Amino acid sequence: MLMRTDPFREFDRLTEQLFGTAARPVGMPMDAYRSGENVVVHLDLPGIDPETIDLDIERNVLTVQAERTWPGPEGAERIVAERPTGRFSRQLFLGDTLDAERIGASYDAGVLTLRIPVAEEAKPRKIQISGGSKKQLTG
Repeated sequence: MLMRTDPFREFDRLTEQLFGTAARPVGMPMDAYRSGENVVVHLDLPGIDPETIDLDIERNVLTVQAERTWPGPEGAERIVAERPTGRFSRQLFLGDTLDAERIGASYDAGVLTLRIPVAEEAKPRKIQISGGSKKQLTG
């Protein structure tokens, strides 16, 4: 299945408790679930130009990168800038039960959706039991 690891998560949580603020903005909030024979992942990327989204996979690690630029014209005076800009990255560690060769991706209304099929060998299947002749026990 999909494995989520973030070595800095506990550190961020402690920092947030100490200082009352988030240690770093969440660049790509994510939801993931299994639906039928796919694992579906939704990543929030509002205001991202789809041309800046890169998906790479290497050794069962899927890396999602995207870039959000400042929407105002060059030279404009910034009054408030709360939306993070820059390059965002997130890695998803795919278990061996997922088919990394057939990942599908779509982007609509600021949400990147990934469909990762479950590998054929990981799907539930029936095992046929071969029958022999019925023998009576004699004692």
